[in-house]
Amino acid sequence: MKKTVSKFQIQDMLPIGLTIVVLGIGLSYGLNVMSDVQGDMVTGATGCNATDTTNCGLDYTATQSAMEGVSKLPQKLPLIVTVIVAAIIIGILVRYLMVKYN
Repeated sequence: MKKTVSKFQIQDMLPIGLTIVVLGIGLSYGLNVMSDVQGDMVTGATGCNATDTTNCGLDYTATQSAMEGVSKLPQKLPLIVTVIVAAIIIGILVRYLMVKYN
């Protein structure tokens, strides 16, 4: 079996961090736009208004479901970031200990 050596440098953290920041900004603006679109879907029909959406059309409930789905990822971002940081720290420690004791 052929072994490959992976190399990691501390400079590799900047693109990862920027990607997470851009992801957070994009998701928050996307949810804002989806909220505006959902507000446009309230038709003013009987039983369909901003406080009572029981009789709203499928377009309103579709935007509600889409917003709930998209909002799941930002809820998980702290966990994702924690896993990435832990992986980086473990990788640095393993590399340091391998060099020191080999």
